[in-house]
Amino acid sequence: MSWEIIGMSAVCALGDTVAGIHGALCSGRSGLAPLSAFDTSRYRAEAAYEVPDRARPDVEEPLRATRWLVRVVREALADAGLPEPDPGLPVLVGTTHREMRTAELWWRHEGSLSPADLHFTSALRSAFGLYDVRTVASACAASLYGLGMATDLIALGRADTVVVAGTDSITESSFGGFDRIQFPPPGGIRAFDRSRHGMIMGEGAVAVVVRRAGTRPGRTHGRVRGVSMNCDAAHPTAPDSAGIVRAIQEAHERAAVVPEDIDLVIAHGSGTAQSDLAEAVALGEVFKTVEPGPLVTAIKGGTGHISGGAGLLNLVVALEAIRSRTLPAVGGLTDPIEQAAEVRIVTGRPATGAFATAQVHAVGMGGINAVAIVEGSTP
Repeated sequence: MSWEIIGMSAVCALGDTVAGIHGALCSGRSGLAPLSAFDTSRYRAEAAYEVPDRARPDVEEPLRATRWLVRVVREALADAGLPEPDPGLPVLVGTTHREMRTAELWWRHEGSLSPADLHFTSALRSAFGLYDVRTVASACAASLYGLGMATDLIALGRADTVVVAGTDSITESSFGGFDRIQFPPPGGIRAFDRSRHGMIMGEGAVAVVVRRAGTRPGRTHGRVRGVSMNCDAAHPTAPDSAGIVRAIQEAHERAAVVPEDIDLVIAHGSGTAQSDLAEAVALGEVFKTVEPGPLVTAIKGGTGHISGGAGLLNLVVALEAIRSRTLPAVGGLTDPIEQAAEVRIVTGRPATGAFATAQVHAVGMGGINAVAIVEGSTP
């Protein structure tokens, strides 16, 4: 069984369309900039990957994550030809922080907060009449977990169409936490590079509309072949390569593919010492008998780590890479780690080719892993 992606939208530090974000990545741009959300004088780090959409750069605004969510859901629905959706259309929202930044502003007497603001249902009901809204909070893998749950809902006959989204804004509490454990602060995300030494927060939102394949004719962005999810709990924070291998193998099984079928991989690639190592080892293990093997990239050097929406952002960039036949290189990667030599990582310039099938990763702390296999559409 497969599922069609009939609508999609995204916003992050690099742009506010999927094609624009992909194009910026291919040109080597980075969204890293001096942080404007709050006073950085008490922290070592001074930069992040923010969405540059404040009315005044020096004034923080509440409910930004909710605003982006409403925007990308509206655009994805319009893209899918569903500008006035059925009120019972299920929406699954992956998030790490929800509206924690708004709560921080309220606590500091810099903004108001209603209890209803802490759940996305009220905003989506107000904007579209949608009421069946569920929040998925599984750290960095949240939006790909949402995608897996959406495919299950459709396979079980509980829905024909589901909206899956992810949204997060940068919170001061999380920024401060990472600032304490990353010393010196990273100057950028350098996934799979020997000089990598940390992750930098980003923000943004992504949405896709998924429906049962073959329901009706019309344009699609691609197909979801299968999604796997696991939580190996091997370590409180460090990912485990064996758990990632199991997630990849289960995704292949669900998608009815073999390693030789995969043309490209968009890895989690967070730029942290343990995560990149575990992911590189896992990729080497899965594709060790495949020659030449899939092309591998990671996009967080350009977009930052947008938390709950990270996996879904990887997915829409993968679909755009297939459509445009252009896969962006890993930003900031100049000296790959030894384990990355086992796979074909794209460095320097974008790779071009007739891609068809992509493997997309989301790797979270504590062994929360999700892998999606998708087929794209070409002109």
